[in-house]
Amino acid sequence: MSVFYAFLSRMRYISRWGLMRNTRSENVMEHSAIVAMFAHALAVIHNKRGGSVNADRVGMIALFHETGEVITGDMPTPIKYFNPDITAAYKAIEKESEGRLVSTLPEELAAEVGDLVGGGDETERKLVKYADTLAAYVKCLEEVSQGNSEFAEAEKSTKRKLRAYNSPEVEYFMDKFVTPFGLSLDNLSAEIN
Repeated sequence: MSVFYAFLSRMRYISRWGLMRNTRSENVMEHSAIVAMFAHALAVIHNKRGGSVNADRVGMIALFHETGEVITGDMPTPIKYFNPDITAAYKAIEKESEGRLVSTLPEELAAEVGDLVGGGDETERKLVKYADTLAAYVKCLEEVSQGNSEFAEAEKSTKRKLRAYNSPEVEYFMDKFVTPFGLSLDNLSAEIN
């Protein structure tokens, strides 16, 4: 018996953005799905620009990128990055949590599935990180478009972070895909009719 996937299914109960008023709450499972889609897109863009990564694998690494949070919960960013000691300690706890979960996998799955949890080479991890930040930015845009000024500063700082990556993949994604996230359903529908 393995508790791995039963634990992962509990990502839907972990709320994000705990220190901020949300017009709509977001859970870790839906966040992970968005990050997976964005990471896959960034990997495809990366490959179109001469790179060579397995976009499907990058998407799956992104899908599992918050796995440890089923044990730790979601640590709000201002706390997680309050000082280097807290950051290092929390990252160590996340790694330990991931390891404990992976250790519950049956032996014949442990290497392949376990490699996706906190795994990936430098390029794969970088693309997942970019996608994670893009997902946070989109959440901020959606909140601000609903009149929630609570996310205005987060939107600005997250956009600065994205620009600081100096990533052609991120720039392409932002130019082509980000603006519509602030549109209403009627405006989105007008674009496909």
